Amino acid sequence: MDIQTDNILLDVRDLQVFFRGDRTIARAVDGVSFQVRRQETVCIVGESGCGKTVTALALLGLLPSPPAEIAGGQALFNGRDLLTLEEAALQSIRGRKIAMVFQEPMTSLNPLFTIGNQIEEAIRIHNRLALAEIQERCIQLLTDVGIRDAHRRLADYPHQLSGGQRQRVMIAMALACEPDLVIADEPTTALDVTVQSRILKLLRDLKERHHMAIQYITHDLGVVSSIADRVYVMYAGMVVEEATAGELFNQPGHPYTQALLAALPTREKRGQRLYNIAGNVPHPAYKPAGCPFHPRCRYRITTCETDLPDMVDHGNGHLVRCPVVDYPLEEL
Repeated sequence: MDIQTDNILLDVRDLQVFFRGDRTIARAVDGVSFQVRRQETVCIVGESGCGKTVTALALLGLLPSPPAEIAGGQALFNGRDLLTLEEAALQSIRGRKIAMVFQEPMTSLNPLFTIGNQIEEAIRIHNRLALAEIQERCIQLLTDVGIRDAHRRLADYPHQLSGGQRQRVMIAMALACEPDLVIADEPTTALDVTVQSRILKLLRDLKERHHMAIQYITHDLGVVSSIADRVYVMYAGMVVEEATAGELFNQPGHPYTQALLAALPTREKRGQRLYNIAGNVPHPAYKPAGCPFHPRCRYRITTCETDLPDMVDHGNGHLVRCPVVDYPLEEL
């Protein structure tokens, strides 16, 4: 795929994150590469345990070390390798240039402080503003994310807000310093479908308004279809497919991607039994030889059990890590 270098905001190359135990090494992220261009939304999708969140936390230096260890790779953000920065330099980027919205706001928001206190802190860390300016900025941020009576809500504590409102507060905090990139880690998982739809629309609108990029982490391909420009499918700590959102849904290449789509509930499948992917994601310390998906794959061939396939470009930058992708596969 022809990508102008100056248009690449984040370029992750062969990232490896291991967790060392007494007798084992868990390869949670095992050679992941992906790019995020300026002002685009990239979705990282896969089941729980595939390494999506560990990848994001590694980029921001938020993994406990030990036991976590960055075993290799680069993460170039505006040309600077995040993985080699000293903590002080990384702190100047976290929140200001890269912000993160976590999955469960009740565990991310401090229950002892008001919403206003917490948004103010996010602003004060990176900006020298007068108190009146900070409070005005807080009110504007809450208004931007759709919180009514923002000036009054600043005095509320997290438990006084609904789940959707708490997630909007987390998004407001992420936008406090107008970052270039927002990493959203399953931000709608705990919300009902209606609220989820509103949050996704909010993110789309804010992306356009603030000219930012979004790295969206999810296990839900239904979310992907409504927000993504490009998609990376992860399995067992590695990327198995990369494509534009349209290409991925119209012509999924990897059997794992096909299985995820087959398991997705749609109107056409109403009343039908959904497809179930047999087995589980392997533990990162006990991955099978060859392709890690082969024990669950209905299309595996002999070499899948011994050889890890390379990523192969099937046109228009659609990359697939599978030797049987060109075979006539049955419909799931």
